[in-house]
Amino acid sequence: GLAALLQEKPFNDVNGSGKHNNWSLATADGVQLFLPKAINAATNNEYAFPIIMAAVVAALDEHGDLLRMSISSPGNDFRLGACEAPPAIVSTYLGEDMTFYLEHFKDGKGTGEYIPGVKSLDLGVSEILPLEVPAEDRNRTSPFPYGGARFEFRAVGSSQNVSMVNTVLNTITAEKFGEFADRIDAGESPTDVAIEALNKHWRVIFNGNNYDEDSQQMLTDRGVWRIDSGVEAIHTLTSEKNTNLFEKMNVMTKEECESREIVLHDHYTGTVEMEALSLVDMINQHIIPSVKAAGIGPLAELEAAVVTVSEGVAGVHAAETSYEKAQLARVLRLETMIDVREVCDAAETVVPANLWTLATYKELLFLDSHVGPSIEEIYED
Repeated sequence: GLAALLQEKPFNDVNGSGKHNNWSLATADGVQLFLPKAINAATNNEYAFPIIMAAVVAALDEHGDLLRMSISSPGNDFRLGACEAPPAIVSTYLGEDMTFYLEHFKDGKGTGEYIPGVKSLDLGVSEILPLEVPAEDRNRTSPFPYGGARFEFRAVGSSQNVSMVNTVLNTITAEKFGEFADRIDAGESPTDVAIEALNKHWRVIFNGNNYDEDSQQMLTDRGVWRIDSGVEAIHTLTSEKNTNLFEKMNVMTKEECESREIVLHDHYTGTVEMEALSLVDMINQHIIPSVKAAGIGPLAELEAAVVTVSEGVAGVHAAETSYEKAQLARVLRLETMIDVREVCDAAETVVPANLWTLATYKELLFLDSHVGPSIEEIYED
């Protein structure tokens, strides 16, 4: 049978695996905050929806570092930024219609409520009537696109538990809602508060291609949160800004944030160590014997690679703090082990198949045609 690999990047040059965290908010009686018609009707205020969206945009811009922290794992460091997952730059896609509306709202150029466009989706099946869906599809290159009634956090790793992701989303949004409410209760106009927030945080809205390197540089130059290293992103959990946030919202104390950072860094390091030791075993027990049996291949480089990876693991153990261990583990995994893998791949290309004792890329990627009985044999039985 097939096996599910909860590993973000099991094969080089082949798209890895992630998950999408669909996130929405509703009142206690079920009114959706991200559905403009529903929330505007429930509040009898045509500007309720843009005010809510302004708070979300502000929360994302202020706390993009925490969102990046929440998706940090060793495997995700391989995926983020490649043309299979959004980059480690935390922007949001709102779509051209909503962006146009909010831009006019903040610039005082338009009035009235936001009415999203729709289109008919015909599945071509007589038993199912055509469906009415948002006119604009979500941007699949964005880490946090609006998809009609919800946002979709598209950068979560496949091996990750989404509890921290949703803790962060709920906390940063609740904090911003509270900030808006305090100012409104003090006498400020709700629309003025929202307009100020949109003008201040507009930079985080980006509807273009997030895979494009020029666009990534443009967002970086804008000052949108960008943390390429998962280890460094985890470290932001204990910044003064973030510990103050979690304490203010009664989610975690400063000490609990510090403990959580250690746990996350230790998990990162432990994952890398297991993979590094497995790599050493595979080289010693399989690849080197295969190369010797074949009398061909990079034997000296493989023997040196065992020493290099083992020394890297020893260096991680020698580091004093969890943060320092994780920093070294990231270098070991994303630099040292990458170089070693290339040596192993070079051996696989020259060693005869009958002497290669590990599964080949062909066997791993095409199990149906290269492992077990053929289709013809199955049907003959």
